[in-house]
Parts: sequence; C-alpha cells; structure tokens
Amino acid sequence: MEGDANGTLHPSCGASEPPYSQELLQSLDLPGRFLFAILTLMTLIANLVFIEEAVYIYRKIPSSKRSIIIWVNAAAPVITTTSCTGMWIPRSTMFTDFTAAVFFAIVIHKFLMMMIKDCGGQKLLLKRFENGHLKISTGPCCCCCLCLPHVRITRRSLFWLKLGTLQFAFLRPVLMFLSIVLWTNGNYTLYNVSTKGAAIWISCVVGVLTIIALWPVAIMFQQVRTLLTCKKIIPKFALYQFILILNHLQTSIINILATKRIIPCAPPLSSSARGAYITQQLLIMEMFLITLISRVVYRRKYDDLEPPECKAEEAGDNKQTPKIILNGTVSEDGLPRV
Repeated sequence: MEGDANGTLHPSCGASEPPYSQELLQSLDLPGRFLFAILTLMTLIANLVFIEEAVYIYRKIPSSKRSIIIWVNAAAPVITTTSCTGMWIPRSTMFTDFTAAVFFAIVIHKFLMMMIKDCGGQKLLLKRFENGHLKISTGPCCCCCLCLPHVRITRRSLFWLKLGTLQFAFLRPVLMFLSIVLWTNGNYTLYNVSTKGAAIWISCVVGVLTIIALWPVAIMFQQVRTLLTCKKIIPKFALYQFILILNHLQTSIINILATKRIIPCAPPLSSSARGAYITQQLLIMEMFLITLISRVVYRRKYDDLEPPECKAEEAGDNKQTPKIILNGTVSEDGLPRV
C-alpha cells in the first residue's frame, strides 16, 4: 500500500533500512507464515541432501577430486541458506548477499579446476590436446569477435585461464571487505545507485571481474565438452549456468525494479527491502530444485579416462595383420603356429 487517502506515504515506504525481524514476523498473515515455514523446510532439506551427497563423495570419489566436487556441489545449498537467513533477518541482507557472492566466486574457479581434473590433470590435458588450440572467441567477452585467432594449448595458456578465475576468487572478498568498511562510515548503501555513492562503482568493478572470470570457464568447456561427455559435463555446466543466472542476473533485475519503485512497498517493507525479500524467496525455491538435480547428476562413479598413449597403442594394434585360422590353429602373417 503506497499511501493513505490523503496521499501520504507510510513511514516504512521511505525508510532506508529494512525492518527488524520481529516487525516482519508480526506483520505476516497466516499464508505468509505458512510460506515462511515451507521455505525454511526447503532450506533444511537442501542442506541435508548436500550433507548426504558430501558423505557419498568423500567415500566414493578419489581424494584428488573430492574437495573440488564438494565445493561445486555446495553452491546451491549455500545460496539457499544465505537467502533463508536474509528472509528471516532482513537487515542482514547485505552480509548474506556478500557471503553468497564470495562463495560463488570461489566455485567459478573450482569448476574450471574440476574440468581439468576430469581430463586427468594438467599433464594429461596437455598430452591430449598437444596439437589443439583454444577458441577464445566465445562468451561472455568475445562471442562476437570471430576474427580472434585460436590460441595453442600450452602450460602458459592454461596458466592464464586459471589466473582469470583465480583473480575473481581473490578480489571478490577484498571488494566485500572494502564495501563493509565504507558501509560503517556511511559511504556505502546497498541500493544507492547514484554516482556519488560507492555502491555503483564497486558494482561496476565486480561486473567486469565477473565477466573476466566467466570467460576462461566457457573457453575450457568448449574445448573439453566432447571428451568429458561420459562424465556428464554438459548437465554439470548447465547447472552451473543456472546458478549464475539466477543468483546474479535475476537478482540484479529485481533490484533495479525495486530501486525504481516498480515493485511497490508493502509495510513494513520498503520497495528495496521488498525486492530483496522477493529475491530471497525465489532463490530458496530455485536452489532447492538445483540441489536435488545436482544430486542426480553428480552421484555417479566415473572411471578415469584412458591415457593418450593407451589409445595410440590400441590404434596401432588394430592396424596389425589379422590372424588366420588354419585347421583349428591360429597363425599370423599366413604362417602356421607350431
């Protein structure tokens, strides 16, 4: 409700801070309380499913891949938990958003490392693609730059790919710390998009760093998706993309709509607080479904890929002279075996 009949706004509609949790809970009607209970139950189930999956991975997957797969699997449950915390305690939204963003920044790097590990590690990856080239004219940076040359796959090129994701995993926490410091001094407001505030500039820097981090993952996926089809890399990449879009793009769109007051305030929630409230509820439901699907996709025991030299030996054996059977005895090159 925007205002009374005389056109005055409710005090909460012009508030710069979200309400306290007790104010929000007291304002809920019966359907609202039921929705809170259902979403909290979804969060609990998502975490239990992840714990069960982590135990399975710890027991069944080799130690070299164990931690990376657990990190990647934890993305959806962590976002579910932070969203549920922000839903119950609206004033913690900035900190829960920062926590989810930092964790997913690390997951981006871990997903790249998972693809390299699935190929047998860096050494075997270089052997498999020793004459191959990386297609760098791919999204999200250079999908329209088809004239870009292909880059040969070497240790140096892999180093730059890993550095592209690692910089985001390192700089995102640094920017979060800077934001909190500025927030304590009154220079940072989460929904302040004016050029005089620090939020818009930090958000722009984060956006550029995010695009740079996503680029190496897309390049590597284009290179190994055929090789790793047996390891379900395509559905894994699809789940990773869904988390990225829902956690970043969807959140940004809703925040813009709330900032422009297209999403109306609903006391005790202002427009910006209600936008965050809607985002948190959507993320809980979406990440709950992704957690269940991830359990199906990742709960498989895959054999290691055959080394490149084994494939070469098999190809050589197939080219040998076929054996001939004479009077029940096997001979090679047409000569009977004694």
